[in-house]
Amino acid sequence: MSNSHQTSVVIVYHSGYGHTEALAKSVAKGAQAVEGTTITLIKADDENKDWDVLAKADAIVFGSPTYMGSVSAPFKGFMDESSKVWFTQGWKDKIAAGFTVSASQSGDKLNTLIQMAVFAGQHGMNWVSTGMAPGNNTSEGSVEDINRLGSYIGLMAQANGDQSPDVAPPATDHRTAEAFGSRIAQSTRRWASAAR
Repeated sequence: MSNSHQTSVVIVYHSGYGHTEALAKSVAKGAQAVEGTTITLIKADDENKDWDVLAKADAIVFGSPTYMGSVSAPFKGFMDESSKVWFTQGWKDKIAAGFTVSASQSGDKLNTLIQMAVFAGQHGMNWVSTGMAPGNNTSEGSVEDINRLGSYIGLMAQANGDQSPDVAPPATDHRTAEAFGSRIAQSTRRWASAAR
């Protein structure tokens, strides 16, 4: 684990069109707001990614767009590359969480998050859910509600396919991402303190 004053959260993600990267930055913003948290963003398809940073992290957050009901091929490549870490259980007992985005309201994003959670489980990691009640599910709800897509296992966002990352996902999904990032950082600090 990190020293007693700092915990390290690494966000490793793939972004095909920029929407997932925009969401990663919002998760990072929320985590960074928690005192004593350092954030590192790593692109899953970076051939020169620093595996040592991942090894030293207290928490690893996985991010991928949902393509054809699954993580993207580049993100799956990262998952497969991590088999060397799996052999030594190098990520065991780290905090893990995940987020995904697709153009459709559903887009089978749940399958992507389950895929990430199983991946974390194989590494012996401790999965953090959103911890949020679902929004936008009553007659008085709206698309402006936090967690408007009603996901528990991880963060779901929706970005219209004909809009650029500066406007999609919408602001409410970014607010949800910030809240999720904060929860991950707080959970990581509690876990790191208990482990000392």
